[in-house]
Amino acid sequence: MSQSFLRPDKCLKLTTPSFKRRALALLLPLVLGWSTSAAHAQELTDLAKIRASGVLKVAVYKDNPPFSDGAVTDMQGLDVAIAQALARQLQLKLTLLPFDAGENMGDDLRNMVWKGHYLGYGPADVMMNVPVDKYLMQQNRQVLIFSPYMRQTQVLLHDANVIPKVGSAEDLKGFKLAAERGTGTASVLMAHHGGMLMSQVALFSTGMDAARAVIDGKASAAFVMRSQAESVLSKTLSQSPRWMLSPLALPGIPESGWPLGMAIKSDYKELAQALQKAMQELRSSGELLAIFKSHGMTLTTP
Repeated sequence: MSQSFLRPDKCLKLTTPSFKRRALALLLPLVLGWSTSAAHAQELTDLAKIRASGVLKVAVYKDNPPFSDGAVTDMQGLDVAIAQALARQLQLKLTLLPFDAGENMGDDLRNMVWKGHYLGYGPADVMMNVPVDKYLMQQNRQVLIFSPYMRQTQVLLHDANVIPKVGSAEDLKGFKLAAERGTGTASVLMAHHGGMLMSQVALFSTGMDAARAVIDGKASAAFVMRSQAESVLSKTLSQSPRWMLSPLALPGIPESGWPLGMAIKSDYKELAQALQKAMQELRSSGELLAIFKSHGMTLTTP
């Protein structure tokens, strides 16, 4: 009986370069397809990437009391406390990215939310203290502004023993006034009615300083943010009814104020949902109220 075997020279052809090239041509699409599938499987969502890092990076303003102030390594304030609470809710460690305010809010959103600063820091995962404003959203479509946690309003902090009642700006004639330098609030106050009050207004580095001027007797009234006035009053030893907070309607100043919320990259949908849920839990549990009270501030409806 005859048997058929492969000749040695035929077997050797299985290892020739031409055979290897043909085999590689057949296998390459399969290998590439597997690699692409594996890469897709390893792609993480925005929230999954943050969870994988174990850290929530939160951008807060420098020198912005009572929201975020102090040494970079030991910042304090309402925004810092809320950021800490949000990170705990997400079971992440908190890393703060303190930054100096830019020329406008668009600069801040670009530097700290969607692109990063040209000096090499940022962006963060989320930025605090952002006005929830439709026009701002339209002008910065790279970001999502959401989850307001308070409403910012202007008030007149005044000494009731000196100015018992304030109905309009005319009631402030002849009194020394205080405001924060470089703010729209100060500009409107000084420009009102053709500069009627301009000579009476002393400008301070911060709204907190302007409010303290009233407590220290250096001014009769200060036109500042409610948050600034309340924070200063909470640290005042003499909690007296002489210190009053009154509304002051001036053209160009929204009487109802504006809500403050957070900003993230516009395509970070999962992170937005997680932060929104975390904020709701802080509010419903009473922790958000406790944070505001611990900073001497009123939790207002956004």
